[in-house]
Amino acid sequence: MALIVQKYGGTSVGSVERIQHVADKVLAYRKDGHEVVVVVSAMSGETDRLLGLARAINPRIEGRELDVLLSTGEQVTIALLAMALEARGCPARSYTGAQVHILTDSAHNKARIRDIDGARVRRDLADGRVVVVAGFQGVDEHGNITTLGRGGSDTTAVALAAALKADECQIYTDVDGVYTTDPRVVPNARRLERITFEEMLEMASLGSKVLQIRSVEFAGKYNVPLRVLSSFKDGPGTLITFEEEGMEQALISGIAFNQNEAQLTILGVPDQPGVAYRILGPISDANIEVDMIVQNVGADATTDFTFTVHRNDFDKALGILKGLSAELGARQVSGDPKIVKISLVGVGMRSHAGIASKMFKALAKEGINIRMISTSEIKVSVVVDEKYLELGVRALHDAFELEKPQQGA
Repeated sequence: MALIVQKYGGTSVGSVERIQHVADKVLAYRKDGHEVVVVVSAMSGETDRLLGLARAINPRIEGRELDVLLSTGEQVTIALLAMALEARGCPARSYTGAQVHILTDSAHNKARIRDIDGARVRRDLADGRVVVVAGFQGVDEHGNITTLGRGGSDTTAVALAAALKADECQIYTDVDGVYTTDPRVVPNARRLERITFEEMLEMASLGSKVLQIRSVEFAGKYNVPLRVLSSFKDGPGTLITFEEEGMEQALISGIAFNQNEAQLTILGVPDQPGVAYRILGPISDANIEVDMIVQNVGADATTDFTFTVHRNDFDKALGILKGLSAELGARQVSGDPKIVKISLVGVGMRSHAGIASKMFKALAKEGINIRMISTSEIKVSVVVDEKYLELGVRALHDAFELEKPQQGA
């Protein structure tokens, strides 16, 4: 008998019929003798509907009250799934994040989990129940409802698996594993049998929507066996592991892309010590995360400073830069919210030269101009105009022949 934590995303519970299907899958594991904890998202489209209601009231709504509103989506799903299990003769109990005391910090709309009290869940499991927990949400030390940001149900599931010392955490979604890139962009993208935590962490951070980055961080930190599976068809999915031996890829595991990028530039800032802090300090104070940074020093003792942020933070960040412009003596402030980031990821880069040059050649062949470049030990990222996203991803997938199984180097 194993303890399994299963997470079902919004598409998997998007209708009464699909919730019934999830109940059948959970029941099958129970019949095999396993203990099961289920984490669910809101029904597909529900979070967007709630956001729409909030923005109709206040276009710039954020913070505590938005979390109170958005957390209701998962509360509907946990109750319906528990009802479906009870109707099948399977004892079940549903809990919100606050009820199982998923303790978070107080960063509303993108809180981080600090601790989980698993005692209540363990008691229910010992009593023979399936426990159904609302993903995406928790409670801070002051008793305020918090949410973990989009995709936060993955993090809830992995954190619960770590707290309960589960034998496996299974992430059920609308795809049957991790692919070399999004099959909707490249139809011949290939499902990977396995991928390292390190690569998956890069893929998630660079825009792959299969798993939320914090869920991968949790799984790697606490060594939680993690598997991505389809809710709609049987199969082995993709195993996320520490092991590199026998991995498929010789060079590149996959191509990630992020459409939620925006670029900001402040021109002609005096080239002095501390200028980067004077620019990015106020951005950080506004709780805006900066991704890529490029600084160019000119012959006239000034510097041009360019960086990227999430597209949702573009207007706020642009306003901050314009406010700083006179203080810094800048010549100009500009921004562009219509950019994307495309990234190659693979542990094979450690032992192979020429990956970046091959990437740049493939993009140049298609007439795609590169605005910014960022590299690490196992990834190369470029920023390009939004209109070149699909063309760029397809060109790179073809150039590195990712549709073909690749043997470990």
